[in-house]
This record gives sequence, structure tokens and C-alpha cells, in this order.
Amino acid sequence: MKDIMDLHTHTVASGHAYSTLYEMARSASEKGLSLMGSTDHAPKMPGTCNEFYFINFKVIPRTLYGVHIIMGAELNILDYSGRVDLSDGLLGKLDYTIASIHDPCYENGTMSQNTSAYIGAIENPHVKIIGHPDDSRFPVDYDTLVSAAAQNHTLLEVNSSSLHPLSARMNARENYQVMLDLCRHYGASVIINSDAHIEADVGNHVRALELLDEISFPRDLIVNSSLERLLPYIPKLEAYI
Repeated sequence: MKDIMDLHTHTVASGHAYSTLYEMARSASEKGLSLMGSTDHAPKMPGTCNEFYFINFKVIPRTLYGVHIIMGAELNILDYSGRVDLSDGLLGKLDYTIASIHDPCYENGTMSQNTSAYIGAIENPHVKIIGHPDDSRFPVDYDTLVSAAAQNHTLLEVNSSSLHPLSARMNARENYQVMLDLCRHYGASVIINSDAHIEADVGNHVRALELLDEISFPRDLIVNSSLERLLPYIPKLEAYI
């Protein structure tokens, strides 16, 4: 499958990543990507940037090294209602957002509570992607999750970093197999992302692609192959392509 994008990447602004935006974009160009999204961690993540970081994206060139650049944030889901850590006013100024559960920012609940947290985020019109919904430390009802994502036109992420042998996320492979079977059933689209925290990992989707190939996941439910396929999920993309 042609894979031309990576929309989950972090720069030094996230506090625990190690490359600049320009270094990440140059790596994307070297990998042959057409589109890179930068999604530094929103303010509740320890060590990340202040919310003011997200208000000045107008100064950033939207083409670097021949790669289209879109600017967003990885939001932290904070509670069982799906509340996130940037205001609606600020979210409306970003190109897109990913919403994820992270251990430092979220008190783990029951399967029902965790599922409600994801559903609340999915129903937020500013959230375009649910990040790494794959960690058994935060059990979730995948049937409810996938059904809601399909109904709300929200992308579910297959996070290649989660499949790394040293990932702290538990049982990601097994959980993705369940989630992807349900995506096939409900017709819910997915996006493959690297979650790169250093330039060498931009566009590194090897583990995710291997899993998708193994289960013969339908290519028409993966948006990575064309900007036109992504556009209905991230309408602001049209301004930059």
C-alpha cells in the first residue's frame, strides 16, 4: 500500500521528544512522505509546552522540504466525560487534533468509564483522531468505541509505536486485532501513525503495516494512501494542498 502521511509526531516542544519541527519535516521528505502533521502534547502532559505554543502556528511555513505541513495537538483526555486540555476557542484554530489517554493525565476507571471517556472525545467536533486506543491498562469496550467512531466520522489510530517490543502499552497487538475486526464490520476508517518522538521514526509504520497485512485489512478503510481520502476527516487540509 502506498503510504504518504504521518500525522502523529512530536518535537522538542513536547518535553520528552528530541528533534525540531524542521528536522522532523526533513526526515519526512527523505522518507518520501507528502504530508506530515505535528502534534505536540497539550499542557496537562508533564514537561510539555504552555498553551501559548498552540496560538502562533500562523508563522510556520506549510511546506517544508517539499512536504505539506499541518499543525495540531495531541490532547489529553482528562476524565470520563472525555474533557480535553485545550479550550474550544483554541481548538478551533488548529488544523486538527488527536485525543489520547495518557497515564499521567487520567485516572484509570472501569471499562465502562474508560469507554465513556473515549466516546466523549469522539463526540467533540474538534477531535479528528483517537490516538493509540490499544492499551489494556485502560480497558475499553471496542464494539462501542468503533461504532461511535464510525457514526461520528472520527479516525481510529493504529499506532506503530504501540507495537514496539519495548512499548509500555499492554497487549496492543491483541487489542488492535479486536478493534480492526470491528472496523471492518462497521466500516470505520483508520489512520496509521508513527507517534515519532525523534526524526528517525517519522513515517516508521512498519509494525502497523505488517499487522494490517497479516489480517488482510481492507485498504479502502486506511486513509494513508491519499490526501483526498484524508480530506473528509480533516477539512482544513484543503487550504494546504
